Amino acid sequence: MTIGVPKERPNLALFDFDGTITTQDAYGIFVGLVMPRWRLCLALTFTWPLIIAYRAGWLSGITGRRLVARIGFYHARCAVVEAVAQRFAEVNIPALIRPEMWEKLSAHLAQGDQVAVVSGSFDLYLQPWCKKHGLQLFCSSLERSGGRFTGNYAGFQCVGAEKARRVRAHFDLDQFAEIYAYGDTPDDRELLAMAHRKFYRGIEINDLASV
Repeated sequence: MTIGVPKERPNLALFDFDGTITTQDAYGIFVGLVMPRWRLCLALTFTWPLIIAYRAGWLSGITGRRLVARIGFYHARCAVVEAVAQRFAEVNIPALIRPEMWEKLSAHLAQGDQVAVVSGSFDLYLQPWCKKHGLQLFCSSLERSGGRFTGNYAGFQCVGAEKARRVRAHFDLDQFAEIYAYGDTPDDRELLAMAHRKFYRGIEINDLASV
C-alpha cells in the first residue's frame, strides 16, 4: 500500500475495530466468553430482536449493547473479567485480524502517521492490544464501583457521533495533511465524514451515500 505524505505534516488514520480490522465481531465473542451461561441466555432473550434490527440497519446498536452490559456485567468482579480480557487480547484477537487491514494499518505506522482505533468495543481488551502495537485508542468503558462492574457504561458508548467527538477533542485536525478513515457499519458514518479518504468495507468511497 502506497500512501503519499507531505514531509511537513503527517497523516491521521482512524480505524474502526469490529468488522473493519477484524473478520468477526470481537465484542460478541468476548461477551460470550466472559459471561456465565445463565447471563448470556438472559441477555440474548432480551436483545435478539434488537440484534436483528441492528443487522438489518433499522436500529443503532446502542440500546442492545446497553442491555447486554446491564445483564451481563452487573456486579461482576473486575479482576475476573480483566483476566479474561487480557487473555482475549493476547490469544483471540490476533486470530481475528484481517491481513489486508493489518497491512494498511502497518503502512500508516511505518511512515510516521498518527494511527488510532476508534471503537464501540471495550477498553478491557482493546487497551492491551493497542498498547502492544503502539496505537492510540478511543473506545467504550464499563463503570466500576468497589471492585465490581455496575452494569452501566462509563460515559457514552463510542459509536456514531461520539466517535467523531472524541477524535476532535483529542486532535487538532488542521495539523494533518490527510485524514484516512476505515469503517464497516452506519455507526462509522460520522467517523468517515471527517476524512479526506474514506474506506467502507475495504473499498474507498467518495461520499457517504453507500454507508
